[in-house]
Amino acid sequence: MSPFIWKAELAVDSRCELGEGPQWHAAQNRLYWCDILGKRLHWLDPATARHESVTLDQMVSCAAPVSDGRLLLVGERSLALFDTERQTHTHLCAFEADNPVTRSNDARVDRHGGLWLSTMGKNAEPKAGSLYRLYRGELVILRTGLTIPNSICFSADDHAYFTDTPTGQVMRWALDENGWPVGEPECFADFSTHAGSPDGAVMDSEGCLWLSLWGAGEVVRLDEKGQIIGRVALPVDQPSCPVFAGDDLKTLYITTAREGLSSEKLAETPTAGALYRVETGVAGLAEPPLQLA
Repeated sequence: MSPFIWKAELAVDSRCELGEGPQWHAAQNRLYWCDILGKRLHWLDPATARHESVTLDQMVSCAAPVSDGRLLLVGERSLALFDTERQTHTHLCAFEADNPVTRSNDARVDRHGGLWLSTMGKNAEPKAGSLYRLYRGELVILRTGLTIPNSICFSADDHAYFTDTPTGQVMRWALDENGWPVGEPECFADFSTHAGSPDGAVMDSEGCLWLSLWGAGEVVRLDEKGQIIGRVALPVDQPSCPVFAGDDLKTLYITTAREGLSSEKLAETPTAGALYRVETGVAGLAEPPLQLA
């Protein structure tokens, strides 16, 4: 059977240099996403289509909803709490602040209210990146020697997924009752010979994983065996990360990027870096807010 195909439509023509880290804040009914290289935080109210943004003082890759209503900004030098109403920052902890080579990259809240987050070299230096977990206020390193850690997401049956993008392999890692990884991860899906490279990912309520393929202009839906059963086609080449949002979690939003595109390519795809959306008819798996204590 051929994979089902959806076509994404323009949601916000934000034209981020590197759009990333989309997060649905259910308590606020807002979608947040970051322009890492542009140092901006964006948000959208889907009900009113109102879009706003604010400039940040460092590169930030994710703004994760916290149980108290604030956001945790995952930055290149620190983790900070952001009050969305007052637009004030509160420093939480340093984050590879002594390493000028790296910045934050992917992040997502797990099923236990912890946050998995990653770093990479600012120029994708080989093996400069790491994978961390912030759990109950403590930041713990899980893995080092990664180049571009991505695809962080979590299934309802307590498995974590991630990739080191240059390998082309999406890994699956069993978790214990508190959400800590057990043993070694195993390959879930191999895209090393596929067009595009695995980037951001999110889970749906049916146990399927939606994976952005950077360079291929599509997001693929993978079943529990890692097989492609659906595709979202985009009119731009560099989708970076999907997220389910809205009251019923049936709208898939996708961040994209303009980074590295030639002037000729930008002329062909002027909305590169915009936020896209598609009505999937499939509900996402609701993600809990981050618990800091």
